[in-house]
Amino acid sequence: MIRQLRHLLQGTVVILVVAISTTVLTLLLCILALFKLLAPAGRGRNAITHWSSSLGELWVSINKAMAWLNRDMWDIHMPDGISREGRYLVICNHQSGVDILALQHSLNRRAPFGRYLLKQQLIWVPVLGLAWWALDMAFLRRYSKQELIKNPALRGKDLENAARACEKLKHIPVSMMTFPEGTRLTAVKRKQQKSPYRHLLKPRYGGVGQILYSFDDALDGVIDVSIVYPDGVPGVWQLVSGQISKITVHIRLRPVDEAVRGRNFREDSKAKAALKSWLDNVWNEKEAYINEELQKHTKLNPA
Repeated sequence: MIRQLRHLLQGTVVILVVAISTTVLTLLLCILALFKLLAPAGRGRNAITHWSSSLGELWVSINKAMAWLNRDMWDIHMPDGISREGRYLVICNHQSGVDILALQHSLNRRAPFGRYLLKQQLIWVPVLGLAWWALDMAFLRRYSKQELIKNPALRGKDLENAARACEKLKHIPVSMMTFPEGTRLTAVKRKQQKSPYRHLLKPRYGGVGQILYSFDDALDGVIDVSIVYPDGVPGVWQLVSGQISKITVHIRLRPVDEAVRGRNFREDSKAKAALKSWLDNVWNEKEAYINEELQKHTKLNPA
């Protein structure tokens, strides 16, 4: 009973603090966005972009401080060589909403501020769309299957749209975040997909390929993140209320394979095969690592 009350109190406090910080910092970002709209391209706009990123990192730091209420649960393996001034592609397995918070917790102020490829329509989300624009998120025009059937000439245009969306990010420190599986892992999805992996879904190469193509020589490396929940996949409430005993985050800095850097995988079949082979190899290594970690945990904590 006492433990349940502690979890309830902690979760309520964390959610309240995060809600307040999110509201205040989002409003500040919107104010900066208005100045950014008026500022001419150059040093002034770049300064506003830097301030916006700092607010984003402050928001993550507040979330991270809340997570440190359970600091003993974190088992983070961070490599040397990641620069806060670099430009990286970040790839990660996806099991829960906790994954995003674990990524933020592990990489904040150790790697450049994270950005995502967002659907163009999201820029019109009230308040948040303006804040995302101020943070230089890459808004990407994607085409539906119906649009592609109606106008086949649009096939492959997503690559050029991605290149234009990412152009401004090629010149600032950035971590481009992706979940190549495209959706959260569940037993049902794994079975439907006939995934060859026990702990992963098949990776989709589209989003990864768009970033590799768009950044080309500007990309400094690939940050490969594997998140393991030894006691089972938790939900966000379990995280904020302190009910998770351990989260393992293994981070590996990989070089960009020249066979996939800047290649048009939509039109070049060899580039497409190279991209698929490279990502499959990464996923094979990720599966082996996750399996090893879970077996290690089982041996140390037998039922």
